[in-house]
Amino acid sequence: MIHPSAVIEPGAVIGNNVRIGPFSYIGAGVTLGDDCIVESHVVIKGPSTIGRGNHFFQFASIGEACQDKKYKNEPTELHIGDFNIFREGCTVHRGTIQDKGLTLIGSHNLFMNYTHVAHDCVIGNNVIFANGASTAGHCHVGDWVIIGGMSGVHQFCQIGSHSFIGGGSIVVKDVPPFVMAHGSHAVPNGINSEGLKRRGFSAEAILEIRRAYKVLYRQGLTVNEALTELADKTEQWPEIKLFTSFIQNSTRGIVR
Repeated sequence: MIHPSAVIEPGAVIGNNVRIGPFSYIGAGVTLGDDCIVESHVVIKGPSTIGRGNHFFQFASIGEACQDKKYKNEPTELHIGDFNIFREGCTVHRGTIQDKGLTLIGSHNLFMNYTHVAHDCVIGNNVIFANGASTAGHCHVGDWVIIGGMSGVHQFCQIGSHSFIGGGSIVVKDVPPFVMAHGSHAVPNGINSEGLKRRGFSAEAILEIRRAYKVLYRQGLTVNEALTELADKTEQWPEIKLFTSFIQNSTRGIVR
């Protein structure tokens, strides 16, 4: 299952039923879980811990040292969960000691051609990065987020769960959960109602999210006034609790 031209450095740990194609490189300090597929001309460096069932397409560069000029070759890490797809030319970098020294990617994500996950990012589960989408350092992306093609996310930004970033956007502020944002710089454009329906959210929950969005963005209130207006909803609706908690914890401010 390992092509003769592939290079596996001493110290790499390769799981069961792993397929590694021609001219790929697996560095020391890499742990590659069971059932992974590494196509030809892939580079995976460590320290990196990769779960099972991941598929790396040609010319992906995974676990490389980051592009932060402060980085001095410290032994930082990359952790990847299970059943992710990294398409052609995808790049994922390890962390820096200026943060937690760790880039973290969950499970069941799709990273399309030439996407980039920078150092110290935290990516959730069931996320899609469309072609050319990139996150700068220290970004956090929640579960079920879709980032449209050729979009860029500024360093330290947070993208809330179930949100949708339109193609070609530049995100410089935090995007709350459930919100669709688009443009340069990205601005809110309603809630991701279609995505929520596909994921089984009830009609009542979607209606409450829509109402919360209107309180925040349509009534001319300040953020604090909107949070006060929504406080009574948080006990009954966990979706509204997620929405308001994200806003309360935002350090960059939210898209407006």
